This record gives sequence, structure tokens and C-alpha cells, in this order.
Amino acid sequence: MIELIDRLSDNEILTKEELIRLIDNRSAETAEYLFERARRARHKFYDNKVYIRGLIELTNYCKNDCFYCGIRKSNTAADRYRLDKEQILECCRTGYSLGFRTFVLQGGEDGYYNDTVLIDIISSIRALYPDCAITLSLGERSYDSYLAYFRAGADRYLLRHETANPEHYKRLHPPSLSLKNRKRCLYNLKEIGYQVGTGFMVGSPYQTGEHLAEDLLFIRELQPQMVGIGPYIPHKDTPFAHHKAGTLELTLFMVGLLRLILPNALIPATTALGTIDPKGRELGILAGANVVMPNLSPVSVRNKYSLYDNKICTGDEAAECRVCLEKRINSIGYRIVVDRGDFIEK
Repeated sequence: MIELIDRLSDNEILTKEELIRLIDNRSAETAEYLFERARRARHKFYDNKVYIRGLIELTNYCKNDCFYCGIRKSNTAADRYRLDKEQILECCRTGYSLGFRTFVLQGGEDGYYNDTVLIDIISSIRALYPDCAITLSLGERSYDSYLAYFRAGADRYLLRHETANPEHYKRLHPPSLSLKNRKRCLYNLKEIGYQVGTGFMVGSPYQTGEHLAEDLLFIRELQPQMVGIGPYIPHKDTPFAHHKAGTLELTLFMVGLLRLILPNALIPATTALGTIDPKGRELGILAGANVVMPNLSPVSVRNKYSLYDNKICTGDEAAECRVCLEKRINSIGYRIVVDRGDFIEK
């Protein structure tokens, strides 16, 4: 296993079979070796910097019915909300004063936020905060819509592919959604000029080592600037409520592999990692991650944006969350930096 990790560190391309072997036969010893190599790779490009992104969860309405998601259309127990433009701009004002220089607008696929509404919001943020990056995470849209948001001032777009295996994709999503279209969206975003992020859940229902290897191969092919992964965590009001959660151990191992495959990528230590373990985000950074995404959404709606159960930081004020994270990051020898935190080319 050590030899395979060394080859990844040397930027060699492993076969699917080799990746499966590495994932399925991992051990505590190989994980520690992997994390050491992953830290070395991220330090080459980013030193000990950790970038913060201010997350603004616009809406928990969604037209889709993904079987794992707490804000799926069929969840009648969800307490729905939408933020209006002024609420969103207030989140940005708060975030800017706390040192955030990237705002991430995330939400379900909500028809209320059509092109006219989104272009107005994006262009307003761009005019008020010309030194900030604007990231969108609003699902599958048309090429023309993506282009319009880019021209209005959006810089980055996050769209997890969730699984690169078509059959596995069908087991996680309703027939109205397809992996083919998800991939088409990702390639459209790259063509337009966005910094693109994708990712997947670790330990999702029916997932195998082969599926994870295929995820890594797809990511190597796509060459995104950002990759967000986190453990699958079930939500009580979904068809997958009784499936087991993904593990911290495997998620960290996949973070380390991603860092070696894309040494200059922006990889968050996700909120889901912090949800399954009190030190999850710190461990994510020590495994190779270099981004954290505190929540700037109004406290009144945070527990309503419930993709999975027991999400952390739903009651924290933005300033509290910022200070807490800074202390946590400092405690492991890293430092939060106040800038856009752009992708660094090789």
C-alpha cells in the first residue's frame, strides 16, 4: 500500500484496480503515511493557510426528490423558507466585517430563484464587494443560465456529482435525475470559465470501494479546482433514514487520496465531518483539507436547512463561529487567512 501512495505522490495515475486495492486494504499505518504525504502536498501550494468561505443557505425548497436529502420535495415535515435579497446582502455585510472574502450562495433547486432574481442578487454582491469571490451551489441549470450568472459576477460553482457510477447514481436519485446530465453541467461550467467544484458522499447507501475508485478517476479526468466530500449522514425523514452513516476514518482516507491526486485543489473540511466527530474538521485539515465554510445564514433558518440529522453550528452567531474556528485551526498549527483563497495553478 505504501508503494501505491508513493506513486500517487509522484503524480502517477493509478488504475481502478489499484485504487480499489488501496481503499479496501487501508490500515491505520497506511492512513498515517497517506496523511503525512497529503500534508506535504498541500503545504507545497498553500503552506499552513486555511481559507474561510461564508456559507449563505438561500432556500430549503427543492424540486428534486433525492433519496438521501432532508430537503427533498416529498419531505412534508420540512419547515420551508427563502431568504430575500436584503437578507442575503445583510449576511454578506456581516461576513465582510468578520473577514470573509468568499460568499457561497447555496440552496435547493428552487424555481423562485430564476435567472432574473439570481442575476440581480449576484450583480448586487459584486458591486458592493468587488474584492470578494462569489460561489454558487444551486444545482443543475442550463448552459445559458450558468453563463448569465458568470457574466453577472459569479466566480465559482459547486456541484457534487455524488457518485460517478451510473447504476449507483440511480439507487440514490429519482428517475428525473441522471449522472449524464450532472456531468454535462460540470463540463459546461468549466467551459464557461468558472472555478468548478464537485464531490461525493463517503459511505452513501450501496457504495462500494469500486464506486469510490471511480469517483477518484472521474475527478482526475474533470480536474476541478475544488472537491468537497463528507460522510453520508442519514436524515430521519428520508427513504434512507435507517441506513448507516459513513465513517470518519474512510472519509479522512479519501480526503488524503484526493489531495495527492489534485495536490493544488481547494478541499474543505466539511460541516458533515464536524458533525460525526467533535474534532472532525481539524482531522480533515490534518488529512489534507485546506478550506472551512462557516455559516453566515440567519440563525433563525439554520436548523431548517437540514440535509442530514444533527448538523452542527445551527445556533451559533456568525462571529462566534468565526472565532471558534480560528482557535480550532490555530490549535493544530494552521492559520485562517483573510483573502479570496483562489485556486493556485501548478
